[in-house]
Amino acid sequence: MSAWSAPLAPPPESWHRRLTDLFVAHPALLLLLLLTPPMLWLGVVYLGSLFALLAQSFFSLDDFSGVIDRTPTLATWASLLAPANLDIVLRTMLMATAVTIAAALVAFPIAHYAAFHAGPRVKAMFYVGVMLPLWSSYLVRVYSWKLILAKEGILGWLFHAAGLGFVLDGVLDLPVIGGPSLSASYLGTFLVFLYVWLPFMVLPIQAALERVPPSLIEASADLGAPPRYTFRTVILPLALPGVVAGSIFTFSLTLGDFIIPQIVGGSQLYLGQAVYMHQGTAGNIPLAAAFSVVPVAIMAVYLALAKRLGAFDAL
Repeated sequence: MSAWSAPLAPPPESWHRRLTDLFVAHPALLLLLLLTPPMLWLGVVYLGSLFALLAQSFFSLDDFSGVIDRTPTLATWASLLAPANLDIVLRTMLMATAVTIAAALVAFPIAHYAAFHAGPRVKAMFYVGVMLPLWSSYLVRVYSWKLILAKEGILGWLFHAAGLGFVLDGVLDLPVIGGPSLSASYLGTFLVFLYVWLPFMVLPIQAALERVPPSLIEASADLGAPPRYTFRTVILPLALPGVVAGSIFTFSLTLGDFIIPQIVGGSQLYLGQAVYMHQGTAGNIPLAAAFSVVPVAIMAVYLALAKRLGAFDAL
């Protein structure tokens, strides 16, 4: 036997080795393969349910038998335009708008302090303070406010203990926002909405403010601009996408919530309550579907406007 034998042939490449080489050579192919299943799942579940919802809104309910008539019709949409139903839509939009504006006004000073003035330890406490309400149960928070705002609650007790009961009574006597008690008034509903959704406004604004280049603020100060002018012309425009991003959360969450108005508030219905009532108690699923399409359409327009203002860059 010769000492010099013929060189051994390389072992055949396994399929997984060839597949690995393919993904290394074409990383976009690997990314497409990883994203396709979740995108298909989201597309089928989300878009599929939306189309099913839209289709249901073109059916109608037989008033005599209570059976859904699947003959395409616009009668359900016509009933949505009834004054009582339009009041529900208008009331919900006004409440969502008021909560969003108030949340922006309350959140901006908090976020401004955290972004520009707080030290590392205070900033850590700030994050904990903002996030802490989100770590407790949603129902617990709402029911806590129900107890706080009740006629015999702690807020009423504090007003009367301080000799300011007439102020609370005067507020409750105001038309539109008042009521028999804070827990059964528009004002009480507004306060609970504001408390529950405020963290979703603070964090995007704070993120946007932290992205403001310090050099721009220093340059404005070096050029002699007073702090108020710097805030108005430098900080506020650059923080606007964060405000709009936060408003997406507060507006949409208020628009679709049905638990808070059910626990805190009067007998007036909101969009979420109307959907819940028609699909559950009344069994009028087509009208519930039509009501459900309303916030989807409103948010579609809202998101289009928010995109033009650069809100998605602040998310």
